Amino acid sequence: MTVFTKLKLVTSKKEQNASPIIVRRNKLVSKISEQIELATAKKEGRLYAPKRIKNVTNADGERVTVETIKRVKEWFWVTPTNKINLSLRYGSKTLLLNAKGANAIEVATANELIDTLSDLRDAVNAGELDEAITNASEKLREGFAK
Repeated sequence: MTVFTKLKLVTSKKEQNASPIIVRRNKLVSKISEQIELATAKKEGRLYAPKRIKNVTNADGERVTVETIKRVKEWFWVTPTNKINLSLRYGSKTLLLNAKGANAIEVATANELIDTLSDLRDAVNAGELDEAITNASEKLREGFAK
């Protein structure tokens, strides 16, 4: 019992339902982090291939768990003027970044791209893109409605 005397014991209950806004923020932050890893790997000239666990049925009809490579689509591309454009996506929808309808950010170098993605991750955590995320989420849900 000496171990418990050293610890601070409290009565607590884990919250079951997180706010939908927090869930959406966390989803976007994880996707931005993937884009940072992808951009860093591309800058260093290496392959970024994250793994995922998948259940499949083999030839014998048994369900087995296999590790596969997760497909990550790039959110950035090089323009004909050799600038890099970056669009922010929530699911399959591109987020509008201002009231004028801008949907991409232009940067000059790969280092600037990585810095911009890090700044965007901080902005999402601070809640600066909550309205854009909510709009994109509603548009996504409308696509599933019959």
